[in-house]
Amino acid sequence: MTLDPIHVENIAQLAYGIGDDVDATDHDDLAERVWREWLPELRREGRVVIEALGDHERRRAPIDNVALAERPFETVHGLDSGTINPTTFKNGLVVDVAHAAMASSPTDLDLHRDRTIVATVHAGDSTAGFDSEWTRRDEGHTRQRVFHVPRVNRYAERVVHALALYLAEGTHALDHADRVDDLLVLDGPIYPKELFTWADRDPELGALAREAKPRAVIEQYVRLVERFVERDVPLAGFVKNPASGTAVRALARAGVESPWPDDTALFTRLLERRDPDDGSAGSDASDDRGARLDDDLTFTTWFRSRGGADAPMAADGDALGVERGLDPELYEPTFMVVYDPRTDVTYKLESPYAFTRDAATRDRLTRQVVAEVAATRGPPEPVAKADELARISATEKAALRRKFEERLGSDQQATYDDLRWGKADF
Repeated sequence: MTLDPIHVENIAQLAYGIGDDVDATDHDDLAERVWREWLPELRREGRVVIEALGDHERRRAPIDNVALAERPFETVHGLDSGTINPTTFKNGLVVDVAHAAMASSPTDLDLHRDRTIVATVHAGDSTAGFDSEWTRRDEGHTRQRVFHVPRVNRYAERVVHALALYLAEGTHALDHADRVDDLLVLDGPIYPKELFTWADRDPELGALAREAKPRAVIEQYVRLVERFVERDVPLAGFVKNPASGTAVRALARAGVESPWPDDTALFTRLLERRDPDDGSAGSDASDDRGARLDDDLTFTTWFRSRGGADAPMAADGDALGVERGLDPELYEPTFMVVYDPRTDVTYKLESPYAFTRDAATRDRLTRQVVAEVAATRGPPEPVAKADELARISATEKAALRRKFEERLGSDQQATYDDLRWGKADF
């Protein structure tokens, strides 16, 4: 133990000092103003970045009732990809491995057996070449390949991780698109947004995103949207940890001093309900606005998004050079937000405008995700199943890294954190 009781008390006193300077009521008033005056059509430098799609409302549904409600979609498929995380070896190679799986509800064991595996490799030696063609294993149930990523001076770990994750997920989704009859929900956004943010992080990364190999990964998702539009089957993405800052940045540019660090914090403030008759902070209250009410799920109607990481797929974006076969407007990301007061967690459901332009489809997607969150206290069941299938445990990651050490004839590049946190114990 490193802290004595007096140290804990002293740190708590700092929190009291911070809390005394924050007026939660002012934040509520500002959030309401943002909802009424800004979010129906939020602009940044004259360009609409968030726009209400249809009704502009906040809604709520009794948790116990909606959890038992009939689902609008008879069968739902989920898809996820997991990785071993980037690993640097002493011979200069940086490697990651991604493993994608699709799940269904009701369960389809034959489908669950199918996997797509991608190993991405970055080499400091520009003369090295590691690319391989797709091969089949496990009686055809596994499709795998090695993907040599473009060389970068920095961010090699970020590059191998993102390209492995998205190439495995996009390929698996396309290969199994025809297995989906009613709805496919990706675990995460509908597009590879990590690649879309590269230009904002570093000029070298921004240039890399437009090279042939990263562009081919992005193209997988564009073709996925087109395939599902052609089949008239909705495609969505359930984002468990939304990280967008489009709204708060646009508000800041417009002169609104936002107290929220990101859009998730803003929407949480808008959707959280407190008991107005309970002015004292209770065990489930984070401020003096009264105890949190947890009998209803709260959620928004839908928005179109054209800012931040969504800008490349907007109608006036260029999709980082990927050709789009449909009206560019149909690829635009749209979203709704749902808040679960039982866990104090906010989720986002995304879908291309090609599907949500239809009010009936928006309603079905909303009812589906609200019912699933109410029933599971978390992600929809097919998404949770896919996450379980695709996840690589810490023990498995360590074993796979040892296999790579053997095959490459080179040890991992160890760090002090490996020693401190016991990675070598696995």
